Amino acid sequence: MHFVTEFVLLGFPGEREMQMFFFSLILVVYLLTLLGNGAVVCAVKWDRRLHTPMYIFLGNFAFLEIWYVSSTVPSMLINILSDTKTISFTGCFIQFYFFFSLGTTECFFLSVMAYDRYLAICCPLHYPSIMTGKFCVVLVCVCWVSGFLCYPVPIVLISQLPFCGPNIIDHFVCDPGPLFALACIPAPSTELICYTFNSVIIFGPFLSILGSYTLVLRAVLRFPSHAGRTKAFSTCGSHLMVVSLFYGTLMVMYVSPTSGNPAGMQKIITLVYSAVTPLLNPLIYSLQNKDMKDALKKVLGLRINQN
Repeated sequence: MHFVTEFVLLGFPGEREMQMFFFSLILVVYLLTLLGNGAVVCAVKWDRRLHTPMYIFLGNFAFLEIWYVSSTVPSMLINILSDTKTISFTGCFIQFYFFFSLGTTECFFLSVMAYDRYLAICCPLHYPSIMTGKFCVVLVCVCWVSGFLCYPVPIVLISQLPFCGPNIIDHFVCDPGPLFALACIPAPSTELICYTFNSVIIFGPFLSILGSYTLVLRAVLRFPSHAGRTKAFSTCGSHLMVVSLFYGTLMVMYVSPTSGNPAGMQKIITLVYSAVTPLLNPLIYSLQNKDMKDALKKVLGLRINQN
Protein backbone atom coordinates (compact mmCIF):
# COMPACT_ATOMS: atom_id res chain seq x y z
CA MET A 1 0.00 0.00 0.00
CA HIS A 2 1.28 3.46 -0.96
CA PHE A 3 1.34 5.96 1.90
CA VAL A 4 1.17 9.73 1.51
CA THR A 5 4.49 11.60 1.95
CA GLU A 6 3.10 15.07 1.21
CA PHE A 7 -0.20 16.93 1.13
CA VAL A 8 -1.55 19.46 -1.36
CA LEU A 9 -3.05 22.54 0.28
CA LEU A 10 -5.51 24.00 -2.25
CA GLY A 11 -5.63 27.36 -0.44
CA PHE A 12 -7.74 30.06 -2.04
CA PRO A 13 -9.64 29.39 -5.28
CA GLY A 14 -9.69 31.67 -8.35
CA GLU A 15 -7.65 32.91 -11.29
CA ARG A 16 -4.05 34.15 -11.00
CA GLU A 17 -5.22 37.79 -10.60
CA MET A 18 -7.45 36.80 -7.68
CA GLN A 19 -4.60 34.77 -6.15
CA MET A 20 -2.31 37.81 -6.32
CA PHE A 21 -5.04 39.97 -4.73
CA PHE A 22 -5.26 37.49 -1.81
CA PHE A 23 -1.45 37.45 -1.58
CA SER A 24 -1.21 41.26 -1.40
CA LEU A 25 -4.07 41.56 1.10
CA ILE A 26 -2.73 38.84 3.44
CA LEU A 27 0.83 40.23 3.21
CA VAL A 28 -0.37 43.73 4.22
CA VAL A 29 -2.41 42.26 7.11
CA TYR A 30 0.63 40.22 8.23
CA LEU A 31 3.04 43.17 8.17
CA LEU A 32 0.56 45.42 10.01
CA THR A 33 0.06 42.65 12.61
CA LEU A 34 3.82 42.42 13.19
CA LEU A 35 4.07 46.21 13.43
CA GLY A 36 1.10 46.59 15.83
CA ASN A 37 2.01 43.75 18.18
CA GLY A 38 5.73 44.59 17.98
CA ALA A 39 4.92 48.17 19.03
CA VAL A 40 2.94 46.87 22.05
CA VAL A 41 5.86 44.61 23.09
CA CYS A 42 8.31 47.55 22.80
CA ALA A 43 5.97 49.90 24.68
CA VAL A 44 5.65 47.46 27.60
CA LYS A 45 9.42 46.83 27.62
CA TRP A 46 10.55 50.48 27.40
CA ASP A 47 7.91 52.39 29.38
CA ARG A 48 8.44 51.90 33.12
CA ARG A 49 4.82 52.94 33.84
CA LEU A 50 3.73 49.74 32.08
CA HIS A 51 5.84 47.44 34.27
CA THR A 52 2.73 46.17 36.08
CA PRO A 53 1.12 42.70 35.88
CA MET A 54 -1.70 43.83 33.55
CA TYR A 55 0.74 45.20 30.97
CA ILE A 56 3.25 42.37 31.42
CA PHE A 57 0.45 39.94 30.48
CA LEU A 58 -0.51 42.20 27.57
CA GLY A 59 3.11 42.39 26.37
CA ASN A 60 3.41 38.61 26.46
CA PHE A 61 0.06 38.31 24.67
CA ALA A 62 1.27 40.64 21.89
CA PHE A 63 4.53 38.67 21.60
CA LEU A 64 2.46 35.47 21.39
CA GLU A 65 0.33 36.99 18.61
CA ILE A 66 3.46 37.62 16.53
CA TRP A 67 4.38 33.93 16.69
CA TYR A 68 0.76 32.78 16.31
CA VAL A 69 0.27 34.66 13.05
CA SER A 70 3.76 33.61 11.87
CA SER A 71 2.93 29.92 12.33
CA THR A 72 0.53 30.00 9.35
CA VAL A 73 0.67 33.21 7.29
CA PRO A 74 4.20 32.91 5.77
CA SER A 75 3.43 29.34 4.57
CA MET A 76 0.02 30.60 3.37
CA LEU A 77 1.77 33.27 1.26
CA ILE A 78 4.27 30.74 -0.14
CA ASN A 79 1.36 28.42 -0.95
CA ILE A 80 -0.41 31.14 -2.98
CA LEU A 81 2.74 31.71 -5.10
CA SER A 82 3.52 28.00 -5.46
CA ASP A 83 2.47 25.99 -8.52
CA THR A 84 2.51 22.63 -6.73
CA LYS A 85 1.03 23.90 -3.39
CA THR A 86 2.55 20.93 -1.55
CA ILE A 87 3.61 20.56 2.08
CA SER A 88 5.52 17.55 3.40
CA PHE A 89 3.84 15.10 5.79
CA THR A 90 6.21 16.15 8.59
CA GLY A 91 5.88 19.85 7.73
CA CYS A 92 2.09 19.57 7.88
CA PHE A 93 2.12 18.15 11.41
CA ILE A 94 4.80 20.59 12.60
CA GLN A 95 2.58 23.46 11.41
CA PHE A 96 -0.40 21.77 13.10
CA TYR A 97 1.55 21.52 16.39
CA PHE A 98 2.74 25.13 16.51
CA PHE A 99 -0.53 26.65 15.30
CA PHE A 100 -2.62 24.76 17.87
CA SER A 101 -0.07 25.08 20.70
CA LEU A 102 0.13 28.86 20.24
CA GLY A 103 -3.69 29.03 20.01
CA THR A 104 -3.95 27.06 23.28
CA THR A 105 -1.42 29.40 24.92
CA GLU A 106 -3.62 32.31 23.79
CA CYS A 107 -6.64 30.72 25.53
CA PHE A 108 -4.62 30.41 28.74
CA PHE A 109 -3.37 34.01 28.56
CA LEU A 110 -6.89 35.35 28.04
CA SER A 111 -7.97 33.40 31.14
CA VAL A 112 -5.07 34.72 33.25
CA MET A 113 -5.73 38.30 32.06
CA ALA A 114 -9.39 37.95 33.12
CA TYR A 115 -8.25 36.65 36.54
CA ASP A 116 -5.91 39.64 36.87
CA ARG A 117 -8.80 42.06 36.19
CA TYR A 118 -10.96 40.17 38.71
CA LEU A 119 -8.31 40.60 41.42
CA ALA A 120 -7.72 44.27 40.56
CA ILE A 121 -11.43 45.21 40.65
CA CYS A 122 -12.91 42.81 43.22
CA CYS A 123 -9.96 42.63 45.64
CA PRO A 124 -8.13 45.98 45.20
CA LEU A 125 -6.67 46.02 48.72
CA HIS A 126 -5.23 42.51 48.43
CA TYR A 127 -4.19 42.84 44.76
CA PRO A 128 -0.57 44.03 45.38
CA SER A 129 0.06 41.21 47.87
CA ILE A 130 -1.48 38.50 45.61
CA MET A 131 -0.35 39.60 42.14
CA THR A 132 3.32 40.04 43.04
CA GLY A 133 6.06 40.20 40.42
CA LYS A 134 7.03 36.61 41.22
CA PHE A 135 3.45 35.29 40.92
CA CYS A 136 3.04 37.21 37.65
CA VAL A 137 6.16 35.52 36.19
CA VAL A 138 4.89 32.11 37.37
CA LEU A 139 1.53 32.65 35.61
CA VAL A 140 3.29 33.75 32.40
CA CYS A 141 5.54 30.66 32.46
CA VAL A 142 2.59 28.33 33.18
CA CYS A 143 0.70 29.75 30.17
CA TRP A 144 3.62 29.27 27.78
CA VAL A 145 4.70 25.83 29.00
CA SER A 146 1.23 24.30 29.39
CA GLY A 147 0.18 25.64 25.98
CA PHE A 148 2.97 23.67 24.31
CA LEU A 149 2.41 20.52 26.37
CA CYS A 150 -1.24 20.03 25.40
CA TYR A 151 -1.15 19.03 21.75
CA PRO A 152 1.53 16.31 21.29
CA VAL A 153 -0.99 13.55 22.16
CA PRO A 154 -3.69 14.49 19.57
CA ILE A 155 -1.02 15.13 16.93
CA VAL A 156 0.64 11.75 17.51
CA LEU A 157 -2.76 10.01 17.34
CA ILE A 158 -3.71 11.71 14.04
CA SER A 159 -0.25 11.23 12.49
CA GLN A 160 -0.45 7.46 13.21
CA LEU A 161 -3.57 7.13 11.01
CA PRO A 162 -2.93 5.56 7.59
CA PHE A 163 -2.99 8.17 4.77
CA CYS A 164 -2.89 6.28 1.46
CA GLY A 165 -4.45 8.89 -0.84
CA PRO A 166 -5.90 11.16 -1.99
CA ASN A 167 -3.68 13.82 -0.43
CA ILE A 168 -5.57 17.02 -1.31
CA ILE A 169 -6.60 19.30 1.60
CA ASP A 170 -9.13 21.97 0.63
CA HIS A 171 -7.67 24.47 3.11
CA PHE A 172 -4.60 26.70 3.54
CA VAL A 173 -3.48 25.16 6.87
CA CYS A 174 -3.13 21.60 8.16
CA ASP A 175 -6.30 21.26 10.21
CA PRO A 176 -7.66 18.15 11.99
CA GLY A 177 -11.02 18.13 10.14
CA PRO A 178 -9.58 17.78 6.61
CA LEU A 179 -6.89 15.37 7.88
CA PHE A 180 -9.50 13.03 9.37
CA ALA A 181 -11.34 13.13 6.02
CA LEU A 182 -8.18 11.96 4.22
CA ALA A 183 -7.49 8.96 6.50
CA CYS A 184 -7.88 5.59 4.73
CA ILE A 185 -9.92 4.13 7.55
CA PRO A 186 -12.59 5.72 9.79
CA ALA A 187 -11.18 6.70 13.16
CA PRO A 188 -14.19 7.55 15.35
CA SER A 189 -12.33 6.98 18.63
CA THR A 190 -9.41 9.25 17.64
CA GLU A 191 -11.86 11.83 16.30
CA LEU A 192 -13.82 11.73 19.57
CA ILE A 193 -10.63 12.11 21.64
CA CYS A 194 -9.55 15.14 19.58
CA TYR A 195 -13.03 16.66 19.62
CA THR A 196 -13.20 16.24 23.43
CA PHE A 197 -9.68 17.58 23.78
CA ASN A 198 -10.51 20.70 21.73
CA SER A 199 -13.70 21.25 23.73
CA VAL A 200 -11.87 21.01 27.11
CA ILE A 201 -9.06 23.36 25.97
CA ILE A 202 -11.54 25.89 24.60
CA PHE A 203 -14.25 25.69 27.27
CA GLY A 204 -11.95 25.38 30.32
CA PRO A 205 -10.36 28.85 29.94
CA PHE A 206 -13.63 30.25 28.55
CA LEU A 207 -15.59 29.24 31.68
CA SER A 208 -12.78 30.69 33.81
CA ILE A 209 -13.06 34.00 31.89
CA LEU A 210 -16.85 33.93 32.20
CA GLY A 211 -16.59 33.33 35.97
CA SER A 212 -14.06 36.15 36.42
CA TYR A 213 -16.15 38.67 34.51
CA THR A 214 -19.41 37.65 36.19
CA LEU A 215 -17.79 38.52 39.53
CA VAL A 216 -16.29 41.71 38.04
CA LEU A 217 -19.68 42.81 36.69
CA ARG A 218 -21.34 42.15 40.03
CA ALA A 219 -18.67 44.19 41.83
CA VAL A 220 -18.74 47.07 39.30
CA LEU A 221 -22.51 47.46 39.53
CA ARG A 222 -22.08 48.02 43.28
CA PHE A 223 -19.63 50.91 42.75
CA PRO A 224 -21.16 54.08 44.28
CA SER A 225 -19.72 56.49 41.68
CA HIS A 226 -20.54 56.61 37.97
CA ALA A 227 -16.90 57.54 37.21
CA GLY A 228 -15.66 54.39 38.97
CA ARG A 229 -18.04 52.19 36.99
CA THR A 230 -17.03 53.84 33.71
CA LYS A 231 -13.30 53.37 34.43
CA ALA A 232 -13.80 49.70 35.36
CA PHE A 233 -15.88 48.99 32.24
CA SER A 234 -13.27 50.80 30.11
CA THR A 235 -10.47 48.67 31.59
CA CYS A 236 -12.32 45.41 30.98
CA GLY A 237 -14.09 46.35 27.73
CA SER A 238 -11.06 45.90 25.49
CA HIS A 239 -10.29 42.49 26.95
CA LEU A 240 -13.90 41.36 26.52
CA MET A 241 -13.83 42.45 22.85
CA VAL A 242 -10.68 40.38 22.22
CA VAL A 243 -12.19 37.37 24.02
CA SER A 244 -15.41 37.65 21.98
CA LEU A 245 -13.52 37.87 18.66
CA PHE A 246 -11.19 34.96 19.40
CA TYR A 247 -13.62 32.60 21.11
CA GLY A 248 -16.52 33.34 18.77
CA THR A 249 -14.65 32.11 15.69
CA LEU A 250 -12.89 29.33 17.60
CA MET A 251 -16.13 27.78 18.86
CA VAL A 252 -17.80 27.92 15.44
CA MET A 253 -14.78 26.13 13.97
CA TYR A 254 -13.80 23.51 16.55
CA VAL A 255 -16.70 22.95 18.93
CA SER A 256 -19.51 22.77 16.38
CA PRO A 257 -19.34 19.63 14.18
CA THR A 258 -16.89 20.16 11.30
CA SER A 259 -19.24 18.52 8.81
CA GLY A 260 -21.61 21.47 9.27
CA ASN A 261 -19.07 23.95 7.89
CA PRO A 262 -18.38 23.88 4.13
CA ALA A 263 -14.72 24.24 3.07
CA GLY A 264 -15.16 27.88 2.02
CA MET A 265 -16.65 28.82 5.40
CA GLN A 266 -13.86 26.95 7.26
CA LYS A 267 -11.26 29.00 5.35
CA ILE A 268 -12.97 32.31 6.16
CA ILE A 269 -13.35 31.46 9.87
CA THR A 270 -9.72 30.24 10.09
CA LEU A 271 -8.50 33.41 8.34
CA VAL A 272 -10.41 35.57 10.86
CA TYR A 273 -8.94 34.00 14.02
CA SER A 274 -5.47 33.28 12.58
CA ALA A 275 -4.78 36.60 10.79
CA VAL A 276 -7.50 39.25 11.33
CA THR A 277 -7.89 38.92 15.13
CA PRO A 278 -4.12 39.33 15.83
CA LEU A 279 -4.23 42.48 13.65
CA LEU A 280 -7.16 44.00 15.57
CA ASN A 281 -5.97 43.15 19.10
CA PRO A 282 -3.32 45.93 19.42
CA LEU A 283 -5.88 48.47 18.12
CA ILE A 284 -8.54 47.29 20.58
CA TYR A 285 -6.17 47.41 23.57
CA SER A 286 -4.55 50.75 22.70
CA LEU A 287 -7.72 52.67 21.72
CA GLN A 288 -9.35 52.11 25.13
CA ASN A 289 -6.25 52.54 27.29
CA LYS A 290 -4.68 55.97 27.84
CA ASP A 291 -1.40 54.66 29.32
CA MET A 292 -0.91 52.24 26.42
CA LYS A 293 -1.84 54.97 23.90
CA ASP A 294 0.77 57.34 25.39
CA ALA A 295 3.44 54.63 25.47
CA LEU A 296 2.74 53.64 21.84
CA LYS A 297 2.96 57.29 20.73
CA LYS A 298 6.34 57.49 22.45
CA VAL A 299 7.58 54.24 20.82
CA LEU A 300 6.33 55.10 17.33
CA GLY A 301 7.52 58.72 17.66
CA LEU A 302 10.97 57.50 18.71
CA ARG A 303 11.14 55.20 15.68
CA ILE A 304 10.08 58.01 13.32
CA ASN A 305 12.64 60.44 14.80
CA GLN A 306 15.40 57.83 14.54
CA ASN A 307 14.57 57.30 10.87
